[in-house]
Amino acid sequence: MFATLTPSSVLQIPPLQRFKKLSLSTSFLHGSTPLSFLSKPAPSPPQTLNFLPSIRAMKSLQGRVVCATNDKTVAVEVVRLAPHPKYKRRIRIKKKYQAHDPDNQFKVGDFVELEKCRPISKMKTFLAIPVPARNSKQKVAEAAAGDLGIPLESQQQV
Repeated sequence: MFATLTPSSVLQIPPLQRFKKLSLSTSFLHGSTPLSFLSKPAPSPPQTLNFLPSIRAMKSLQGRVVCATNDKTVAVEVVRLAPHPKYKRRIRIKKKYQAHDPDNQFKVGDFVELEKCRPISKMKTFLAIPVPARNSKQKVAEAAAGDLGIPLESQQQV
């Protein structure tokens, strides 16, 4: 299949003739292979399922109300952890957002969830939604009473 070449004959043959003696049997020579063979197949159009909700990424934040003096507007401070650029230690980064509060229901110190919405004004693009407190007294009372519905020994009648 290949012509035998010795080191002495390689030095004597000019460079162009050296490659002519080699017989290459490939379909890629001189563009004989169509480019459609080399290219990836065209992706099929994605099938959307109507019953699944749309995926919403990073459109809601949680924070604490720090100012509620304006009408229908609250200032919410969102705290997040991010690595320090130089020391790589995680530090708290605070940012204040203006959120829409149509009923003026939030006071300073309330926890709210900020949901992205249409721009209401130049600075307001979030809607404030109430978030239940993490350690509410009702949860503690329910846990103490027992969720199984079995009365305690002190509550049983003899």
